[in-house]
Amino acid sequence: MAWDTARTKQRLLDAAVEEFAACGPEGARIARIAARAAINKERIYQYFGSKEQLFVAVLRSELERVAAAVPLDGDQAADLGDYAGRLFDYHRDHPHLARLLAWEGLQYQDRVVSEAERTGRYREKAAALAEAQRAGALTTGAAPGALTHAVIALTASFFTLPQVARMLVPGDGGADGADDVGGTAGGDAAEGAADPDPYPGAAQRAALVAVVRLMAGQG
Repeated sequence: MAWDTARTKQRLLDAAVEEFAACGPEGARIARIAARAAINKERIYQYFGSKEQLFVAVLRSELERVAAAVPLDGDQAADLGDYAGRLFDYHRDHPHLARLLAWEGLQYQDRVVSEAERTGRYREKAAALAEAQRAGALTTGAAPGALTHAVIALTASFFTLPQVARMLVPGDGGADGADDVGGTAGGDAAEGAADPDPYPGAAQRAALVAVVRLMAGQG
């Protein structure tokens, strides 16, 4: 039977996503990726050349997926909170993406993956916000690029800093956290509580959407 190169590459990429998300590009190990994919590690070097090139391929693939799954045009920018909610949903379903981006920020500042292409995509998003501003559907109190960055960064923070989100934003059926500053939500009762859901839930999504709409002048 002929070797399915495309399928083998995809299996390696899928395995590498988990390894890079957990350990970063420097801490990841080719042997673990190969074992997870059940493929000889020599195939990684054959198809991707090196561990660094494999990380580049993984991040590029994941960024293409989120760009396709969570679009933002001028009409959609008229409700920026909805965009934030859709981006939140994507991160919750694909928690590895925020981790990959965080690792890139920590270890790849001098060699950002596909920087020119990504800059173009971000500028397209900013242009969509500028269109919404011209239509009077979005605040003009912030530059489109700055507002785009604020929404993307705020949304991702629920997944890169989930512990802070749990402390400050009410969780589903949980304690009220910092919204009840004068109470004892973080006290002894919390010590005996069950382990929280590691990912933000519907209440935190709703809080994000509300904050973004207020920030965008759409609340």
